[in-house]
Amino acid sequence: QVQLVESGGGLVQAGGSLRLSCAASGCPLSSYDVAWFRQAPGKEREFVAAIKRPGGTIFYADSVKGRFTMSRDNAAVSLFLQMNSLKPEDTAVYFCAAGSAITSAIRIVRTYADWGRGTQVTVSS
Repeated sequence: QVQLVESGGGLVQAGGSLRLSCAASGCPLSSYDVAWFRQAPGKEREFVAAIKRPGGTIFYADSVKGRFTMSRDNAAVSLFLQMNSLKPEDTAVYFCAAGSAITSAIRIVRTYADWGRGTQVTVSS
């Protein structure tokens, strides 16, 4: 339905910043709930942030509130995740995702049918 490609990951020192991007093709993201998840080695995939249609309400995991900001461009073809004050525990592969089903379960992995392949974020101490 929609194809997603993440970019912007890399290596950063604790306290630094990174900006992740997710480019979409195949269908406008305005038709979807969209989200960022992350997965560290040996751990389950974890919710980070989401934008809920149709009102555009943004939700964040408690672990990233005040540090991360999710946004969508005006053309609804790209997602962004601005990550500030990064901590070593933020180290993970970060995925963008899109889901078309009508649901309130925006923090649940199975809500999203379309996923990017991920981009690695590594935060050194």
